[in-house]
Amino acid sequence: MAAFAEGCFWCSEHIFEAVVGVDSAISGYAGGTIAYPTYELVNTETTGHAETVLVYYNPQVISYTELTKVFFTSHDPTTPHRQGPDRGSSYRSILFYSTPQEKEVAEQALKDFSSSGLFKNPIVSEIKQLKEFYRAEAYHQNYIEHNPGSPYVQGVSMPRFELFKKTYKGKLK
Repeated sequence: MAAFAEGCFWCSEHIFEAVVGVDSAISGYAGGTIAYPTYELVNTETTGHAETVLVYYNPQVISYTELTKVFFTSHDPTTPHRQGPDRGSSYRSILFYSTPQEKEVAEQALKDFSSSGLFKNPIVSEIKQLKEFYRAEAYHQNYIEHNPGSPYVQGVSMPRFELFKKTYKGKLK
């Protein structure tokens, strides 16, 4: 499994689950200082947590390296504490790692994407060790699937997903 924070976890969950080799993605919180945070508490921007997805994947089908490509092509890693209309430190961009090898891959991906010319502004994504992941409340899981008519889903999540599908060069389901 791997964890990534890239703005709204509803969007991230939907994006990662569309990639071949990803079994599922769970919405939750990581990177903060308080145990068992709630959505309401994280939204106060005082816990240090970021909305994060925990991605379960088959390493025989997709590598952590490829997942970092999904990460960088599915959001704007140049906006500090913001993605689209969502603002605050809970929406910051973070590549989490669990092993020294994942840390090396994340650092290399950051260097590669920083020098790729794909982004006109500097990348501000953090690289942090995943110490704890807290699953978000049940109503956040598979939010897009359960709420396809939501104005946020229609106006933010789906346009972001469509842009990802045009940008990402890997295999989609």
